[in-house]
Amino acid sequence: MKLIALNLPRDFSEQDLVELFKVYGNVIDCDLVLDDETGSSKGFGFVEMELEQEALDAISKLHESKVKQQKIRVKPAK
Repeated sequence: MKLIALNLPRDFSEQDLVELFKVYGNVIDCDLVLDDETGSSKGFGFVEMELEQEALDAISKLHESKVKQQKIRVKPAK
């Protein structure tokens, strides 16, 4: 199941994103969206998890949680 994580800290890396989600299950793919000019994070990314139940657990635990003083949002990607 593919998820989108929004309002991530701008200094977040793809590895940080994987570490955040792998607590809840197997992360198949991760793509942090970067600014083409600066190479820094745009503050959102996509995570694909192997099992739907793991993805749902990640949503319930991470949605509106705080990461580096920022409240992130996690929901299914469309």
